[in-house]
Amino acid sequence: MANRTLTMNKIKQILRGHFDGHGSKQLSKLMGVSRNTVKSYLKRFRQTGLSFEEVNQLSDEGLAELILGPPSPVQQSDRLETLLPLLPGIVKKLRTKGMTRQRLWEEYREKHPDGFQSSQFRKHIREYVGRQGLTMHFDHPAGEKVFIDYAGKKLHVTDPETGEHFPVEVFVATLGCTQYTYVEATYTQQKPDFIGSCTRMLEFFGGVPRVIVPDNLRSAVSKGSKYSPVLNETFETFAEHYNTTIIPARPRQPREKSLVEGAVRLVYQRIYMELQGKVFLSLESLNEALFTLLANYNDYALRGEESRREQFETLERSSLLALPELPYQLMSVKVCTVMKNTHICLGEDKHYYSVPHQYMGKKVKVLFNDDRVEIFYKYHPIAKHKRDKRKHKYTTLREHLSGNHKYVSDWSYEFFVEKGNKINKEVGTFLSKLMEFIPHPEQGFRSCSGILHLARKVGTQRITAACKRASEYGVYTYSMIEQILSKNLDSISFSDEQLDESSQMPKHHNIRGNRYYS
Repeated sequence: MANRTLTMNKIKQILRGHFDGHGSKQLSKLMGVSRNTVKSYLKRFRQTGLSFEEVNQLSDEGLAELILGPPSPVQQSDRLETLLPLLPGIVKKLRTKGMTRQRLWEEYREKHPDGFQSSQFRKHIREYVGRQGLTMHFDHPAGEKVFIDYAGKKLHVTDPETGEHFPVEVFVATLGCTQYTYVEATYTQQKPDFIGSCTRMLEFFGGVPRVIVPDNLRSAVSKGSKYSPVLNETFETFAEHYNTTIIPARPRQPREKSLVEGAVRLVYQRIYMELQGKVFLSLESLNEALFTLLANYNDYALRGEESRREQFETLERSSLLALPELPYQLMSVKVCTVMKNTHICLGEDKHYYSVPHQYMGKKVKVLFNDDRVEIFYKYHPIAKHKRDKRKHKYTTLREHLSGNHKYVSDWSYEFFVEKGNKINKEVGTFLSKLMEFIPHPEQGFRSCSGILHLARKVGTQRITAACKRASEYGVYTYSMIEQILSKNLDSISFSDEQLDESSQMPKHHNIRGNRYYS
């Protein structure tokens, strides 16, 4: 007799071939089984004394009992009687993160040294899980995965003024270990609604699973692939914010998202049916009804087990990663070129934001929302600013500027007065009056910068004397200081200069003199 029992269909084919006149050797080749196996089944058939037509009318169960004999009665040993009451607790422990069948078997053998060996122990776990309809539960460790999808059947919101019905999408998410479920309605499946649903889902769970498994919808996956899907960039930043991983279900692999598809079917049965005939005048009122029914759904006691909520609280909540302090906010994306003044322009506001000077001329990616602006170069963050919507204004961080730009960025009335006072109080006074006399601040700052540059060239003594002489003239400009220094007027006193001018000036009745203007 063969070691492995053949299927009833193959046994019937062997019997049919025998009645069609094929020998055991030919049947062995046709059926892909050994010749001795064919002979064994034909011998058992002859012992029944029935014709092929009579055998062919039997059910598979009847044929199996006839050909193979009735199943042997199961004798429940003392070891099995000891193990059976322990199986619910063992299966529950198996769902916790890090727990293995081997470790559970070792704990079992410590308490029951005469118990089953590892292979039989695992076999009884599989049989128990199969009887309870819990297949696949413990394939997902606690806190490991959440499966998300949209229900195929839409719900509706009614316009209170026109009575028109608007279809809305239903977002469904279920945790892999405990099947604790979240449901909400949104107007669309588009990116803002999808990201918003994922954010509220994690807040509902009170933590973050290590893996999110979406279907291949466009809001999550830009390009589907069996081996290397391309994620939507916004969904990637969402995953980074929550420190989780996105692994989309592979196309045409329904078993990879069977849990959420099963959850969708149950949502149809337990939630949709309760909403039949009810009218909702807003999305908010519809979601209120959904959340009430969802609470009942999660509190429903499963067959032979605790409810989803009870299992979630005892098994899965503590295994989830912590939520960040702030929820994710949807970011818009655009590409900008860093200008020569080391700023980028956010066109939406016509506002300028600084970037480290070494990225001048580079193309950078800008992510922004109502609160902040983040700038990246080749996926590396290089700048972050609070968003400012004032047009034609600059937001500048000093550390982003080059050495020369840093110096210019420090320019102010106080800056130049302080620099002048360090040389001499006379210089500080002159610079302050220069900035008062010149109406445009930037022009005054440039003149002050020029005078400080002259001070480095001619020295402290000469620039002090030049500023004093210019003050005596009552002229507060850069060009006056430059002329005084070029003509060496700083080396003679103001009174000597006046005497020298009067000795060289001829007297004439047509020459009025400077007193005429006083």
